[in-house]
Amino acid sequence: MSLLVNNAGIGHAAPLERLTLDDWNRVMAVNATGTFLCTKAFLPAMVKRGWGRVVNVASVAGLSGGRYIAAYAASKHAVVGFTRCAAMEVAAAGVTVNAVCPSYVDTEMTRESLERIAMKTGRSREQALEAILTGTPQGRLITPDEVAFEVLRLCAEDAREINGQTIVLDGAGLT
Repeated sequence: MSLLVNNAGIGHAAPLERLTLDDWNRVMAVNATGTFLCTKAFLPAMVKRGWGRVVNVASVAGLSGGRYIAAYAASKHAVVGFTRCAAMEVAAAGVTVNAVCPSYVDTEMTRESLERIAMKTGRSREQALEAILTGTPQGRLITPDEVAFEVLRLCAEDAREINGQTIVLDGAGLT
């Protein structure tokens, strides 16, 4: 069984006029280039075996964008596009490549973002959380277990017909 989950990622928030090339390159290197390099390293063996699953963890920001997250959203857009291209290349080889795009997940990265929002805006952490959840259908953070469940589902033998897909985890039930 050959499985690869590309889940490393970093965030960065800044208005475009304050976004530096170094910030942009750092986010792209981890989120987009990291996904490319890991997939490139593991995919040939999967194709040779005639079976494999690659799941790339992207973000709803990679589908819709957002204010102050240009580097992050662009990097996750790149992951979604890369997923679709890689899936097409290996479709006949018994290998699938899919992306999971969660909304805000209850992780350290989100907690750090909330602290930064609170600090920069003078809001409380609870007000910052309420603000970011305004655009989410269920009005809550996605749990890491919910993301893991979807990743495991896409890694299953029975998921062989799911390829090149972008699965949105935002509570709306839309993919």
